[in-house]
Amino acid sequence: MSSFPSREKCRLQYTVTQQGVTEPAFTGAHWNRHEPGIYVDVVTGEPLFASSAKFDSGTGWASFTRPIGRGHVTRRLDESHGMRRIEARSAGGNSHLGHIFPDGPTGLRYCINDAALRFIPEADMEKDCWKNDPDRV
Repeated sequence: MSSFPSREKCRLQYTVTQQGVTEPAFTGAHWNRHEPGIYVDVVTGEPLFASSAKFDSGTGWASFTRPIGRGHVTRRLDESHGMRRIEARSAGGNSHLGHIFPDGPTGLRYCINDAALRFIPEADMEKDCWKNDPDRV
């Protein structure tokens, strides 16, 4: 079996990150993930969120209280679909990630499409050069 993503997964990652599509709730790999690690932009690999900031929002998408650090996630007004929302985008790659809502447990809820993220487990962080930053987990 190949370790490369399926064509369908690649298509979904592209439409989410580059075309701003929202994936269906409860269908991704990360909304119910609980192990320690970090979440990076699927396009660029830039760090976005730590598992320590993740919580169960009951929405079916990965939800975080804050980004991994200042300047990693940018905000943009989104007035599509007859709504007024704040879009979350990766700073380096300008990938569409999801939206930011004011109903998180400590203020904000970063509601992020699973297809926009790649998870790096804590056990793999050393080989991926993240182990020296314990505040990120």
